[in-house]
Amino acid sequence: MSTFENVTVTKAANIYFDGAVTSRSLTFANGESKTLGIMQPGEYRFNIGKPEIMEILSGEVSVRLQDDDQWKSYTAGEHFEVAGDSAFDIQVKSVTDYCCSFVG
Repeated sequence: MSTFENVTVTKAANIYFDGAVTSRSLTFANGESKTLGIMQPGEYRFNIGKPEIMEILSGEVSVRLQDDDQWKSYTAGEHFEVAGDSAFDIQVKSVTDYCCSFVG
């Protein structure tokens, strides 16, 4: 899906890692929430509350999930899932556009 309809957008940005990662929050009428954002090249660690599905819209990343010693690469059109109450490390290889969907 390339567009979302009937959503509320929070104007204030979510800013992480001194501005290297930013996003905007979307809330749907059914209560579902997502963020749309951009990550600059670098390596970051995210701690997760709710389970997430991270869709890569453009760019290239490598991801290592918590309790996993393997890195896996993702590019445009691919996604990865992160369990709730966990963390993941991400190496952003090029400017990356992403959509994060919060599950549950």
